[in-house]
Amino acid sequence: MIVIKPYDRERAVEYALTWALDRNPLFLNFTGRGGDCTNFASQCLYAGTGVMNYTPTFGWYYIDANNKSPSWTGVPYFYNFMTRDKRSPGPFGTKLSAENINLLMPGDFVQLRFTKNEFEHTPIIVEIRTPLSLDNILIAAHSNDADYRPLSTYNFKELRFIHIFGAYPPAPSANMEAGQ
Repeated sequence: MIVIKPYDRERAVEYALTWALDRNPLFLNFTGRGGDCTNFASQCLYAGTGVMNYTPTFGWYYIDANNKSPSWTGVPYFYNFMTRDKRSPGPFGTKLSAENINLLMPGDFVQLRFTKNEFEHTPIIVEIRTPLSLDNILIAAHSNDADYRPLSTYNFKELRFIHIFGAYPPAPSANMEAGQ
């Protein structure tokens, strides 16, 4: 039987609202170094799951500025890790299609593509109002800091939503692998 750790959405959103317009000193601010949006999204998600995956290169973790996975700070890598098929420690979810957008919840994530061929921004959804529309999906984000910003105020070419289900718990030896 597979055990899934529940995602504490309230805690993730609380973290987002606490740090949306500030920076947690426990994490490097990547603004000016490629952007801080996915670093912030990862911090929020970690606050809601408490589980990292310390697998080199393909995991999802932050130990310090020089020891982190690409998925912790990189938009496409975050998406690939969260929507992976393989059961491995850490949070996981699914891309929501337009037909399933009604399944969105606070604590889920949106990724935006502006001008490039790949997605470039990862805000966290902090509130959803009715009726469901881009005007009523409110986000928090870093890089261009935002708190309760309507998704409709972004000028994007494409978006995708990531609905988080929970987290697979770490393997018993995961703390040893991380050097903790």
